Formats: sequence, structure tokens, C-alpha cells
Amino acid sequence: MMPFESIFLIYLVSAICFILGLRGLSSPQTARRGNFLSMSGMALCLITTLIVAPGRNDVGILSALILAAVIGIYTAWRIKLTALPQMIALLNGAGGLSSLLVGTAQILRHQAHTFDTSVGIITGAVVFSGSLIAFLKIGGWYRLKRSNFSNILNILIAAALIFYWVRFSIDDSMTTACLMIASALILGITLTLPIGGADMPIVISLLNAASGFAAAGIGFSLTNILLIITGALVGAGGMILAFVMCKAMNKNIFKIFFASQTPAQSVADNSRQARTASISDVAFLLQNAQKVIIVPGFGMAAANAQYALFNLSSVLQKKYGVEVKFAIHPVAGRMPGHMNVLLIEAKVDYQQVFSMEEINPDFETADVVYVIGANDITNPAAQTDPSSSLFGMPILEVYKAKTVVFVKRSLAAGYSGADNPLFFAQNTLMLYGDAKQITEEIIADLGTK
Repeated sequence: MMPFESIFLIYLVSAICFILGLRGLSSPQTARRGNFLSMSGMALCLITTLIVAPGRNDVGILSALILAAVIGIYTAWRIKLTALPQMIALLNGAGGLSSLLVGTAQILRHQAHTFDTSVGIITGAVVFSGSLIAFLKIGGWYRLKRSNFSNILNILIAAALIFYWVRFSIDDSMTTACLMIASALILGITLTLPIGGADMPIVISLLNAASGFAAAGIGFSLTNILLIITGALVGAGGMILAFVMCKAMNKNIFKIFFASQTPAQSVADNSRQARTASISDVAFLLQNAQKVIIVPGFGMAAANAQYALFNLSSVLQKKYGVEVKFAIHPVAGRMPGHMNVLLIEAKVDYQQVFSMEEINPDFETADVVYVIGANDITNPAAQTDPSSSLFGMPILEVYKAKTVVFVKRSLAAGYSGADNPLFFAQNTLMLYGDAKQITEEIIADLGTK
């Protein structure tokens, strides 16, 4: 049997690996190293746990580990980067489910209730069901607007959950435990169902944080110091990220879950005409520009157009001497860092990639802003229209540029449902179609001149 001091030391090394791994993930340049350190820490703690686990079933545990590893490798290998937000939602759900199952096993094993066990079970159940709904909503498979009835329903379910929680702490009945778990699962569903798609990045971060706190609760129940540390790290990291995004979107976490949503007011008007441009028109503007800013959004991810953007920026810089920058909104795409990951994958020089705060002063001096598949994050109604559902959210101020080129399939509203008046501005040109195909056609046109 391995001495307790040795186990503690190994777990401490694993925890340090996790901390350094999180630190590495703070920058794209060090993200690979951060991932490697985190994986190393996890491998170390898994091996140690297998060695010291009392009364273990080696065949059963190893079989489960191998099966899980195969599923994980296959999924990670086959998943498209455009589907990463859905995968993260599912992984959050898996974390919540593990806390739920381990906590339930603790109750069955000891036939006794502890506060930390029930916290882990409840939080894990909410995270599990909520993450499944987030997965469906991010993929666009389910949409539902919040109403006052939604808030009343959530209050009633939360009251039932608290009632069964208190009752379970008194009688330790498995029937009460099942009712408590069922209430938590339903609450996760009803909390997440009505949340708008534009708020999903924040919700994912909160679910991530909750899965960490659930793991920490189970760690206290198992007296496992590593689980407590890692759960706290995940929980704190998720909460910090959620608050950062709330600040970036000028959102209130409480209102995301409980305030009734005001339906987006459609301002579509047949009297307004958006100016369209041809491929040759846009190519001419780009090659004669001194400064071009490219603004990617989820449409770029959906069209897998990041490689085409890299080629476009290379042609403009090398052949025409144009200064090219990329502007990233904190919540562009379906999760924090979504656009950054795609651009790094396409080998875009990260020195050309700027955050919203860094790039906004540059739009006034930009000759052309090439907006590819983005909508809400460029919508000036967020600054000018108090009736807009986006009002108050900081945006990329692309409207200040001399010319704004939007690459979109249509004039449809963004994920928030709010119409974008910038489509009809005098300095805006629209290019309709597939983002990747259009960008490649522009590159071909530039190459022939």
C-alpha cells in the first residue's frame, strides 16, 4: 500500500500541473503546453488512484477506462471545430453526471446523508440536464422564448427541490433522494430551455463552473484532496470567465436566467434597400486599401472559411502591401475563444489578431472592414436603440470604417433575433452566399490582377 504522504505528494504535483495548464490556456501561444500539462496531471492522478484504490476490480476499471479513452479519442478526432461548443456542453454534462452517479453511490454504500454529498448530487444533476439542453440549443435544434410562466415554474421546481433536500437530510430515505434528484434534473431543463442563443456562451461557462463545484462537493464526501482542488479550480475558472463575458456583453447573470425576454423588434422595411456588390467590386476595394480589418463570426466557422481568410490576408499583404488585422469580439461564435481557435488552426499570425478593446479605435482609419458571418457583435443598435434586445452590449464598431463589406447568406437577423440597421447604411456593401466560396472567388479575382 502506498504511504499517505506519497499519495498526497503525487496529488499535489497533479494539482500543480492543472494550475499551470490553466495558466497556459490563457494565451494561444502557450495553449498546447497548457493542454499537455493538464493531460499529464490527469494521467498521473489516474494511475495513482488505480494503485491505491481499495478493493478495486482491476478488470472492470481498466475496461471502463479503455472504453472511455477510445470514445474520447474518436470524438476529438472526428469533431469539427465548428461543433466544439456542442462538444463542450456535452463534456460539462458528463462532468455533472459523474458527480451525480458518485454521490448516489456514496448514499447507497453508506446509507447515510452528508451535506457535501447532497450538494454534489444536486449540482451535478442540474449541470447534466442543463448541459444537454445547451447542447441542443447551440446546435439550433431547439428554441424557446422565456415568459413569466417560465419564471414561476422555475420557482416552484426550486421550492420542491429545497423541500426534498431538507427532508432527505432528516430521513435519509432513498425515495426522497430520488425525488430530490428528479427535481434537480427538471430544474436544469427548465432553467436552460428559455435562454436565448446569444446568452449561451455565458450559460456554458456557468455550467462549467457548476460542474467543478459539484466535483468539489463529492471530493469532500470522498475526502479526496485532488478532487477538491481540481473542482475548485474548474469552478473558479468558470465563474471568472462567465463574469468576464457578462461584462463584455453588458449582461446581468440573474436577468439571463430569470428576467422575461423582450421579443426582438423586427425593423424590416421594404422601403429600405441594402446595397449589393460584386466579387470584382470588393476585390477592387481590398487591393486599393491601405488598412483592412477582418471580422469573423460564427458564419465563418459554419462555412469553414478560416483557411480562405488566411489566404486572402496573405495575398493582400504580400501582393498589394495592405495592412491586415483581425478583430475578435469576446463572444464571437458559440463559445469564448471560438474564433481564436479557428484562426490559429488556419495559421493566421496571432500578431494580427486583436481583441475588441484593442481594435475599436482602428475602425475609424480602416478603408475596408470585411465582416464574414458576424452579425450581433457588429450591430450599432446595441449603442443607439434602447428598444433593441442587444442595447448596452459592447460591439465591434465597424460602422466607423469607410466601407463595410458583409458576407452573409441573407439579411436575416442574428442569433439574438435583433435586426441589424448597418446592412442598410450608406457605407455598407452586401455579398450574399457561402462565406468560404465568396472569399475564394475574391482571392481568385485578386490573383488575376
